[in-house]
Amino acid sequence: MDDETQEILNDFLTETTEMIDGLDQKFVELETQPDNKDLLNEIFRAMHSMKGSAGFLGFNHLVDVTHRAESILNKLRQGEMAVVPQIITVILETVDTVKLIMTEIRSSGTDVKIPVEAMSQKLDDILAGKFSGAAPAPKPAAAAPSPAIATEPIQPAAPPPPHLGEILVNEGLATKEQVFDALTEQSKQPDPKQPLGELLIQAKAISEKALDQALQKQERAPKAEEDATIRVETKRLDSVMNLVGELVLGRNRLIKIGGILEQTHETDPQVRALSETLTQLNLVTTDLQLAVMKTRMLPIKKVMAKLPRMVRDLSSKLGKQVRLETHGEETELDKSVADEIGDPLVHLVRNAIDHGIEMPTERHAARKPSEGVLRIAASQEGNSIVIRIQDDGKGIALSKIKAKALQKGLISEAELATMEPREVVNLIFLPGFSTAEKVTDVSGRGVGMDVVRTNIRKMNGTVEIESEEGKGSLITIKLPLTIAIIQALMVEVERATFAIPLSSVIEAVRISKDEIKTINGREVLHLRDRVLPLLRLAKEFDIPTDTDRDRFYVVVAALGDRRIGVVVDELRSQEEVVIKSIWEYLDSIKGISGATITGEGKVVLILDISELVENAQAWHASAMVA
Repeated sequence: MDDETQEILNDFLTETTEMIDGLDQKFVELETQPDNKDLLNEIFRAMHSMKGSAGFLGFNHLVDVTHRAESILNKLRQGEMAVVPQIITVILETVDTVKLIMTEIRSSGTDVKIPVEAMSQKLDDILAGKFSGAAPAPKPAAAAPSPAIATEPIQPAAPPPPHLGEILVNEGLATKEQVFDALTEQSKQPDPKQPLGELLIQAKAISEKALDQALQKQERAPKAEEDATIRVETKRLDSVMNLVGELVLGRNRLIKIGGILEQTHETDPQVRALSETLTQLNLVTTDLQLAVMKTRMLPIKKVMAKLPRMVRDLSSKLGKQVRLETHGEETELDKSVADEIGDPLVHLVRNAIDHGIEMPTERHAARKPSEGVLRIAASQEGNSIVIRIQDDGKGIALSKIKAKALQKGLISEAELATMEPREVVNLIFLPGFSTAEKVTDVSGRGVGMDVVRTNIRKMNGTVEIESEEGKGSLITIKLPLTIAIIQALMVEVERATFAIPLSSVIEAVRISKDEIKTINGREVLHLRDRVLPLLRLAKEFDIPTDTDRDRFYVVVAALGDRRIGVVVDELRSQEEVVIKSIWEYLDSIKGISGATITGEGKVVLILDISELVENAQAWHASAMVA
């Protein structure tokens, strides 16, 4: 395959994949709005475009199924068939077949290995009226089908060039009245009509020079927006982001060195010039970093697009009625975060439908509407993306959670006695925990929720559950805007430096040795009517202590509503740090999420606050029980 053909194929794969990604959602929406002609036309155009491109490239299997689906869609939009769930189901199966064909084309460059005979037969049965949902619908009186729509290639509408009369008026070359009179005269003429410019010259409203000027301006009009965009491979953006990260590290190092020089050579004009240059470099680096981050931002609707189809199929399989509502679909997040959040979101939605929302008979008995509601809302709050998944189902029974946790030996009765309801609910995130009565292909294997928390933790995010029995559950996911560069608080313990993500820090207080109390061998601090478990980093990471200090700093860190106090010797500074993964080297060490390089050129470990909070809370619970 030559380079030109390969480029055409790559464009086809990209454009067709984009169209397929949107079709699932459009079909589910069509099922709830069967009279929406605009939506039907959008779906038809997408299917028609896929068929045309596949025919040009010689993918005959793809042409077979898309041509038949296109014919059915044409009958639906012409009113010759009714939009019923059975037909939508078969066309959704066609979309699944198209996805398989696209996967095969992407890997081998051909579509002949994917059998399409059975799918084609189903579509032929619908076209022949042999399908229960294919009964002709009453045809609207004015619905005279235009054969040109079905036979002519449909191209995306390009924005029209600016009107000549508008340019003449805006440029002051003619008055509105003169242009209006010329247009009126033009409308009276039989086809072909005389050009507007000639009519204005005949009426001596403008000169030939003025007409030439207006025509040139019309030709120079901006092109369509799509002509001003380009496609960029994700790996190229990743490479640019890595380079920006290295640039940020270099900037931090230069600023640190510049600060030292300024202190020791304050009167040197070259040092002052260097300081000014570093200030400019700092501004440009920050702007570049923001610009690169924006190029990587995607609306979360790209992640949510596959959920309507999944909710439809799963609720139908389980015999439940579920309505999906999505809000904040335009909320943007980093491409790397979007890639990682997809699977956890699918797990949570499947669990909400399987475990949360009841069967219609159960809902009726509980005086609820037979249709359950599943809401997914996304929003940006500060430097975080918050996703809330809420259902109006039966909620989570605390007694069932406790019994299962005790049965599996995940926690003791004494520890359960000290836990608040919210902490009990969040036990479902423990490895191997499941309350499903039996294992199915939907849930019950005891790995889903643990995987959800693990994946979200890898993104430096948090997940919390609130539930009220009989009324439903709310799952809140909090994610950073990007997982590459973060703000961190640098702290020091026995001359060792650590970075604490600033998003987890509530406050920092200085305390004396006497303020630290001990409960059954565990150190705590009474701070603002709250007993705060304390965690000494020196003890956590086995750092030898040479001095016995009388005063300390306590950094109050939070994971949802849970808090701990991290005891450190000194607070160094707040810095923008680039996260470097160290999983392969320090995987066995708990409480570390990555590393960074400081302005002094030293490697500093970044603390995993979520893991440290959970460990400290477990110690605190056992201490209170004892």
